[in-house]
Amino acid sequence: MEGAGRGAAESTGARRPSDGSRPVLLAVAHGSRSAAGVTANRALLRRVRMLRPGLDVRCCFLDLARPSLPEALAALDGQAAVLVPLLLGGGYHLRVDLPGALAAAGLTRLPLARALGPHPLLAAALAERLAAAGRPAGAGPVVLAAAGSSDPAANADTARTAELLADLLAERLGDGNPVVPAYLSAARPTPREAVAALHTAGHRHVAVATHLLAPGFFADRAAATGARWTSAPLGTHEALARLVVLRYDEARVESLTAAR
Repeated sequence: MEGAGRGAAESTGARRPSDGSRPVLLAVAHGSRSAAGVTANRALLRRVRMLRPGLDVRCCFLDLARPSLPEALAALDGQAAVLVPLLLGGGYHLRVDLPGALAAAGLTRLPLARALGPHPLLAAALAERLAAAGRPAGAGPVVLAAAGSSDPAANADTARTAELLADLLAERLGDGNPVVPAYLSAARPTPREAVAALHTAGHRHVAVATHLLAPGFFADRAAATGARWTSAPLGTHEALARLVVLRYDEARVESLTAAR
């Protein structure tokens, strides 16, 4: 079990012991009214700490949970850091909200990593979650249930992740079934519509791959589509933790290269 000291540090953004040789990894999640969703974000970062012992890894949220991003940026108090979005694709948050928060804090030179997806590691995590949900290889088409966005770039990232997942299933399992991108808000088709269309087309068994980080409102909607199998959110999957570290490393190297 975690000690009370660790829980207090996570909830307030307090400093953690660090080896001092690397910038803070400041992860920013979307935030949720779901306590389970917030807990899942923190649990993912505990896995990140296991991958990089001694690295100061902190968590903050864009909305609905604390510490907020402005609070976490203020708590840096001059320390070097890399901001890593716990976002599965690009979009408004990455293009506008995060740069705006950095500008408001006077930290425009702080490195901002790319979104987690699209990336093969994300596709691998989705495939393993599908298998854990009981879907056999070749069992039928898959609907990729993403949060959705009014930003076409974010939805294009979801479509690219669907392609990566289809390629991975074909390469690893000889599974040639299509993966259809769908959106839980702001875009069509919805996962329910995509599942219904595949049933109408004659596919008896359809699976839903939940393209979400954590439990909450959207995950509940993804589980209510009439699909034969629905995978759990990505949560603390090891491939996802590795992807967080990768994005941190990429942004840090790019920053160092630009400074030369």
